Amino acid sequence: MSQAAVQLDTFKWEGTDHRGKKKKGETAGRNMAVVKAELRRQGIATTKVKKKGKPLFPTPKPPIMAKDICIFSRQLATMMGAGVPLVQAFEIVGRGHENASMQELLMNIKADVEAGATLTESLAKHPLQFDELYCNLVNAGEQAGILESLLKKIADYQEKTELMKSKIKKALTYPIAVVVVAFIVTAILLIFVVPQFEALFNGFGADLPAFTKFVIGLSEWMQANWWVVLGVLGIGSFFFKRAKRQSRAFNHTLDRLTLQAPIIGPIVTKATIARFARTLSTMFAAGVPLVEAMESVAGASGNIIYHDAIMQMREDVSTGQQLQVAVRDTDLFPNMVVQMIAIGEESGSLDAMLSKVADFYEQEVDDAVDSLSSLLEPIIMSVLGVLVGGLIVAMYLPIFKMGSVI
Repeated sequence: MSQAAVQLDTFKWEGTDHRGKKKKGETAGRNMAVVKAELRRQGIATTKVKKKGKPLFPTPKPPIMAKDICIFSRQLATMMGAGVPLVQAFEIVGRGHENASMQELLMNIKADVEAGATLTESLAKHPLQFDELYCNLVNAGEQAGILESLLKKIADYQEKTELMKSKIKKALTYPIAVVVVAFIVTAILLIFVVPQFEALFNGFGADLPAFTKFVIGLSEWMQANWWVVLGVLGIGSFFFKRAKRQSRAFNHTLDRLTLQAPIIGPIVTKATIARFARTLSTMFAAGVPLVEAMESVAGASGNIIYHDAIMQMREDVSTGQQLQVAVRDTDLFPNMVVQMIAIGEESGSLDAMLSKVADFYEQEVDDAVDSLSSLLEPIIMSVLGVLVGGLIVAMYLPIFKMGSVI
């Protein structure tokens, strides 16, 4: 499962179809023999096949996004539901994909499946695109002979998860963009506009207001040290990303502060609980054993505080403790979640109860995001008005005092 992905080359070919009509095109394959065999299967008699040369300066391939994997899961589930064989389904979905990187990925998986590997083994060779949760669900579907049903569950799960992520990102993108624009506008005013007023004020011969002096002083500092500001921002961003990628302690502190933050904290908490419930419900419904499922659920939580708590729950459950008790002992889940899990365990419908919990908290996140957007708009406009308006007032205060000089 840890083997490297098969490297496919692109071959240009010319030939004729069964009607004698000339055809030409490009096909990816392991080698020329595989490409010729594939074209014969499509009813094309090749007259010329050659490996396509690589450009001196190749165009970078587009990245594979989570949305691409989500769409692929739905397409594959639909294909299999229509009775299309797995290999042929990969061929259809892969050839029709607009993303060249995704097309190459699917052709690699198809080649592995054709070579005799299971779908789980083929997917596991690409952990960046198909995580442990995805592979576990596919494996459960293959083992139980219900791969089509599990693919539909995976597609549903991914669509709900991506929808929730997109709503949170949308709510945060607007204020961040406005703050960035406000910073840029303020910097431009301080570096380029305020000095023009300063030259004008020097001929007044009157003492400037304290507020105007403060703004002029800030402008002079920005003119002399703008490179320091850019350097600090650049270096700070670099070390922040590096620490977030490499330091577990830093991520632990960052996630803890995020959960405790006003306004944003409750939204992140609800989103994490929804993701926990949705993931565990999907895996439990797929027949994955609870202890085995908990590790994938922890990885999908998206928050290191909840990740550690879920792993502790896994240890408790593996020793025979009920899930409801393990959840309650973390002190991270509301009483409603604990009670719903308890009902699910006692009635034998844990997956259904967890699904209801996920539905509830996803709706809570939707409402909170809508409220946050409505709340942030007037706050942002007020901050912008005070910031930019303050600079303008500071520049015009001396002009209002010109009458005392004349």
